[in-house]
Amino acid sequence: MKRYRLRVTRVHQERVLQPESVLVCMHSRFPRINNVIVPSESYLMSVWHNRLYLYSAAALVFGIWFSVKVALKKSSDHSDRDAVAAHVSGVKIFYGSQTGTAKGFAEELSEEVKTLGVPAKVIDIRDYDPDDQLADECTNKSVCVFLVATYTDGQPTENAEWFCKWLEEASTDFRYGKTYLKGLPYAVFGLGNSVYVGHYNTVGTNVDKWLWMLSAVRIMTRGEGDCDVVKSRHGSIQADFLAWKVKFLIRLQALVKGEKKSYSGNCKTKGSCKNPKKDGQEEEEETTALQNSSEDELVESSSDEEESGLQDEEKSGSVVDMEDLGNIMSSAKRAKSKEEAGADQMVKISKVNAVRKIDNEGERREMITPALRKALTKQGYKLIGSHSGVKLCRWTKSMLRGRGGCYKHTFYGIESHRCMETTPSLACANKCVFCWRHHTNPVGTEWRWKMDPAEKILHEAMEKHQGMIRQFRGVPGVQPERYEEGLAVKHCALSLVGEPIMYPEINAFICLLHSHRISSFLVTNAQFPQEIRNLVPVTQLYVSVDASTRDSLKKIDRPLFKDFWPRFLDSLRALGEKRQRTVYRLTLVKAWNVEEMLSYSELIALGQPDFIEVKGVTYCGESAASTLTMANVPWHQEVVAFVQQLADMLPQYEIACEHEHSNCLLIAHTKFKVDGEWWTWIDYERFQDLVQVQGESGGQRGFSALDYMAKTPSWALFGANEQGFDPTDTRFQRRNKTKDISGC
Repeated sequence: MKRYRLRVTRVHQERVLQPESVLVCMHSRFPRINNVIVPSESYLMSVWHNRLYLYSAAALVFGIWFSVKVALKKSSDHSDRDAVAAHVSGVKIFYGSQTGTAKGFAEELSEEVKTLGVPAKVIDIRDYDPDDQLADECTNKSVCVFLVATYTDGQPTENAEWFCKWLEEASTDFRYGKTYLKGLPYAVFGLGNSVYVGHYNTVGTNVDKWLWMLSAVRIMTRGEGDCDVVKSRHGSIQADFLAWKVKFLIRLQALVKGEKKSYSGNCKTKGSCKNPKKDGQEEEEETTALQNSSEDELVESSSDEEESGLQDEEKSGSVVDMEDLGNIMSSAKRAKSKEEAGADQMVKISKVNAVRKIDNEGERREMITPALRKALTKQGYKLIGSHSGVKLCRWTKSMLRGRGGCYKHTFYGIESHRCMETTPSLACANKCVFCWRHHTNPVGTEWRWKMDPAEKILHEAMEKHQGMIRQFRGVPGVQPERYEEGLAVKHCALSLVGEPIMYPEINAFICLLHSHRISSFLVTNAQFPQEIRNLVPVTQLYVSVDASTRDSLKKIDRPLFKDFWPRFLDSLRALGEKRQRTVYRLTLVKAWNVEEMLSYSELIALGQPDFIEVKGVTYCGESAASTLTMANVPWHQEVVAFVQQLADMLPQYEIACEHEHSNCLLIAHTKFKVDGEWWTWIDYERFQDLVQVQGESGGQRGFSALDYMAKTPSWALFGANEQGFDPTDTRFQRRNKTKDISGC
């Protein structure tokens, strides 16, 4: 059949062949020019006027084609991501731990997995080479579990630094590609402390995100354990892990049976990495499993379900139907009203001092969790109520035997066998590298726990202390007269552990001590300046000055407050406003803070303390929470040299006393040197009389540190042959025995 070419548009000059039978119909519209049929002007104008319809039709066709293509691609991707092998060859549990908590969880989880008949292996993440081995896990049908803790400033623990660095780089390195870990089944549980605002569980979150970015398959929602018992979802980090562990074991059993479950989520952003469709089912499974669990440590969560659901909805970034918008807004209003009610109730000012406390104590949790109670009891603490403790100091034991007293006996005349070491608050706002409690105590920046009355704390503290003293009755070497004296507490060292000044009723507690004519030696870490100003007179008030610059203080004390340095300086100023005896306590850590001589002198000028105690750091044994070693412990000669240089820079201070056995020296203000003789000791009876008079006068009749000083004996002075050891006692040298490092 003969065909003719037709030019459709002048723009593209395209020629289209048409059958001969159409020529008759087209002839009237399309004139023939040089045997070529061309459209008439009226037809082109019609097409031009209706161009929008043509564009819309073309866009619709393209949109349908593109949507179908994207849908098919997503379906293919999800199929690949959700394809977890029905047969699980085993579970590899990686841990990144600093204090040993994550390691303990890993070993616990391993035992639980083995009871299911699934092989399990615990791996220190330091000993694992991800560059050579991690990709192989995609094909060997092993489920990889990562238990990772967040350390200082949101950084990974020392043993997890390299792994996290490699994983972060691999997730953004085009040479690895986005599918480098495709098919790797994994789960993450992070350990952290929500007190560190801005850094809470950042390592666990990042590890989860980086694995997801490399196309690994998340088999369950990331778990988070919180050391802060107040905000912990289940009451403690141990309970948080238990709840997550139960869900993991249920999920693992499902994988072994061949079930497939999708956990989608956008971990590249601030999304929650949760699958909202499956969360409800998970909660039901968790609830059933927890009800059947025999663990005593699991505490019911106090978090509100509606608030929790709302937060998950906000974090997920998902699209909300218009029908559901009203319900969500109602939930938001309810949550806001509860927050406002809580804020109004947050806390009233104590009548005795200005530390904040919540009215409704029933809504608060106890500071001491079951696991913490077990750990502290094992260390020899006698716990009181829900947040206090007492322990027998090694120097109390020593002086009962006539083997010498502590440095406070040498410097200030304390009778060590009559001294009770206690604290009304086990919590602290720092995590010092030389903490001789190995960070078993809780941390916090404000009081958010249940509170016991001061009367109960003092009564039980004295009972438990006397009970420990009675255990020495009849022990060989214990002097009968000192045993009898030891049963009557005369001094109280509020320096056992934690931050005593955090206790909202600390002033009431101190007043109770003085009413029993017990002297008070209170130590604070210089992070609560207002509480120092509100403090009633104490026998002697200490501030720990562990470093003299912002960077070194952050490195050594590892404070929780973001504004720790302004708080530190303001605390020193507050100390300078006190009229009673004040002390700077300097702890020297070789290679950390012994070179900051000039800065120390500036801090001393700021607070003008009456005394400066300079002590070499005590090595408390190996601790995963600290990098401190014996190499950081200065010799006594090194401490003496430091003190001499420091004293030369202070025009109003001189070296007064020495206690060589404690590696400690005392620098005193020259106002305590009367007629060439030092008066650093304390007249304790005189102090109690002065406190009583001040109380009876309603605070009108004050007194100063010079009003209750006493003469220092010659054997306690710096340069004496005794080097601070009381000649009435007999020095005892330990040989081939483990040193008892407890004591103040």
